[in-house]
Amino acid sequence: MKSKRKREEESMSMGMGGIVWQTPANPPQRSDYIFQNGRRHVRPYYFEFIAHVKNRWAGKTIVDLFAEEFKGRPYEYYVDAVKCGRIQVDGEIVPVSYIVKSSQKISHFLHRHEPPVMAWGVKVLKEEAEVLTVCKPASVPVHPCGQYRKNTVVGILEAEHGLAPLFPIHRLDRLVSGLLILARNASKADLFRQQIESGLVKKQYIARVVGVFPEEEQVVDANINYNAREGRSTAEMVDSSTDTPTKGKAAQTKFTRISSNGVHSIVLCEPITGRTHQIRVHLQYTGYPIANDALYLTKEASGRSVQKTTADRAAAISSCSPACDVEEDCANEWKENSSEDFSIDPMCTNCPNLAPKGYEGEEEGLWLHCVRYSGPGWIYECPYPEWASLE
Repeated sequence: MKSKRKREEESMSMGMGGIVWQTPANPPQRSDYIFQNGRRHVRPYYFEFIAHVKNRWAGKTIVDLFAEEFKGRPYEYYVDAVKCGRIQVDGEIVPVSYIVKSSQKISHFLHRHEPPVMAWGVKVLKEEAEVLTVCKPASVPVHPCGQYRKNTVVGILEAEHGLAPLFPIHRLDRLVSGLLILARNASKADLFRQQIESGLVKKQYIARVVGVFPEEEQVVDANINYNAREGRSTAEMVDSSTDTPTKGKAAQTKFTRISSNGVHSIVLCEPITGRTHQIRVHLQYTGYPIANDALYLTKEASGRSVQKTTADRAAAISSCSPACDVEEDCANEWKENSSEDFSIDPMCTNCPNLAPKGYEGEEEGLWLHCVRYSGPGWIYECPYPEWASLE
């Protein structure tokens, strides 16, 4: 362990001088990525996080605010960061005893480590004047959110294809793969969103589920109640014969079996509404959950799966079919950029590791894939993934 004096000396030497700080205005570059053990990492970089003091933060010292609201780093780190200017208020260095006031601007300059994602490329399916469609790999977020900024579909497309700006017109959960439609200007994005909100757009996914799914079409009409704290949803059937209020939002999904091998089934999923984890929860509700969905796979259903493949193991399976040339794209990237060198920051709580704490394990991917979106006068499709073949 380093002594407090040694830590303070390193903190002061690594203050603000000589460091190039990035903001959201800095575009991702091809050289920002490191490929290692089948995963795409982002070379750690210096970044300025900006926030404004909320009313409930006002009256706290700058150190206590960070220690209580952002628990990912130890108290001593925030003390050192304030002393050396890595944390500032309204662009000024302040003492550790400084009391913050409502609406003040707080800047946190840190050495940013993004979580890794699966190393598959983002394959462009169709490039039009106003629309771009791609095959999104599982594990990659669509746009910057949380700890992800460059390791996103939007970031990768800008870095590796020079495609920007892009406006996603629908969302796919991070663990879901398949068709993603992006508008190339704001007006086109608004048109798509209006069609979606008006119920004019039909969405189709495929899933690989546990067991032999029924041959006849299944329609699930069950409310979805999302628990943000637990990060999962539950389904509740609406009982029209009683006046008991139900939780959650109305949700409906249509399911049709495509094929089955006696152990797993490939099911066409057509969500009529768009709720959080809707397809996953409604499949669980029917008794045929996605075969590698650890979040919604019941013990009973898991016992019916001979392979017992989890989302962790599915990460080794391509999200797109060979027609997407994903493996070739990934191999090319590996050859072009195999350097694992990156700057080590003595103040950083993640260095010398490449991945941030908590992301050292295998990445995940779900057997749920978006295959088709259609609306007034347009249709966009994506090839099936390899796991859709039950042979």
